[in-house]
Amino acid sequence: MPLPKKAPAFNARTFLSKVGTGRTVAAHRNNHVVFSQGDSADSIFYIHKGKIKISVVSNRGKEAVIAILGAGDFFGEGALAGQLNRMSTATCMGPASITRLDKTAAVRVLHEESAFSELFLQHLLARSIRIEEDLVDQLFNSSEKRLARVLLLLANFGKEGKPETVIAKISQQTLAEIVGTTRSRVSFFMNKFRKLGFVSYNGHLEVHSSLLNVVLHD
Repeated sequence: MPLPKKAPAFNARTFLSKVGTGRTVAAHRNNHVVFSQGDSADSIFYIHKGKIKISVVSNRGKEAVIAILGAGDFFGEGALAGQLNRMSTATCMGPASITRLDKTAAVRVLHEESAFSELFLQHLLARSIRIEEDLVDQLFNSSEKRLARVLLLLANFGKEGKPETVIAKISQQTLAEIVGTTRSRVSFFMNKFRKLGFVSYNGHLEVHSSLLNVVLHD
């Protein structure tokens, strides 16, 4: 009597790439708002392709960009920590492919599948480290060095795999909000980086590894 076939091992990324109960996959255009500050926090999201800008607006209407996320990142995870309403706005920076996972479905798969729990935990740890690095950056580094670090992160320098040197279109105002400086200062430093050959413009913005010199220089 033949032995019953074993079920294939659970693959977290395959699971996230397919539509299922409480799970949808959608393609979005540039500037699409995935959720807005104040919306009900009833789901989490996973990025397959593209970049997502996470921003907050103060009571006085001042906007601040607090994170730029890319492929392999989750966002909206506050829904799993008792957050009733979104504390930020998530906007697509160019075309993006995103999975939405209902809160109930997310809790269930976290409990049932260790591979998914491991992937999610890796994301949370990476985000925690990034937040600490951002805080140190704001406290101790100049705006020029902070801008260089942001550009390198957008190009995925320091992440697994080959850097994506051509980065998604991003305005100087958005860069200023991330760095915590003025648009005029960003414009000044971007022109400086271009003249030094650290970045180039050919219908798009390309970041070169030589920009690391700015971050590493004391």
